[in-house]
Parts: sequence; C-alpha cells; structure tokens
Amino acid sequence: MLDHIEIHVSDFERSRAFYLSALAALGYVARKQLPTGMGFGVGEPDDAGDPGGEFWIHQGTPSTPRVHVAFRARSRAEVDAFHRAALAGGGSDNGVPGIRPQYHPHYYGAFILDPDGYNVEAVYHRPA
Repeated sequence: MLDHIEIHVSDFERSRAFYLSALAALGYVARKQLPTGMGFGVGEPDDAGDPGGEFWIHQGTPSTPRVHVAFRARSRAEVDAFHRAALAGGGSDNGVPGIRPQYHPHYYGAFILDPDGYNVEAVYHRPA
C-alpha cells in the first residue's frame, strides 16, 4: 500500500489553487501547509500517525516525463464534479468523463492536465 506521492510543480500558488479546486470534488482537504508545499488527504489522518496526507505538491522542477496520477472517486457524479472543478481551477481537458471500455467494462474516468502538464484522473470502477 502506498503511503504518499509527491510531485514537483513550477508555480506553487497556481498549482495550489488548481489542486484545492480539483481535489475538493473528491473529498480531499488540505492537511498540511508548508511555505512551498502542501499535503492533501481524505478526511481525518489515519492511525499511521502522519497528518500530512497521501498526495503532496512542492515547488520545484516538474518531472520529465510527466506522471499520471489517478484518484479514486466514490461515484460517477464525483468524477463529473472533479472534471468541472479541475477545469474551473485552471486545468486543461485531457479526456471528458465517460466509460473507458479498453480498461474494463465499468471504468468511468475523466482526465485533466494540471498547470504543469501532469495527467490527473478521477476514476470510478463500479457499474452505474
């Protein structure tokens, strides 16, 4: 099981605004704020004791090639809300919400490029 993932972003404030908007639609909150970094998580910290969250952004040089990060949604409606919120937060469309049968029959996902070009996805795996 993963503990956390971190990406480096070229403009922390711009990326902060994007991820606050996009991830709120999936139930994520900002758990830890540093001068040039931020950690996001769903709900309260778990028993592992790390209050920082599962997903981090930090000011730095973005990785090349860009990574693909997929966040699990709790419904198709949440995938749709993520897509709208991510666009409103400054992201670019990289795949409208919909079924992706090439992955499996119920794979419902939406893809956004964040301000640095990372491919960010929300996905729901169950039937509608």
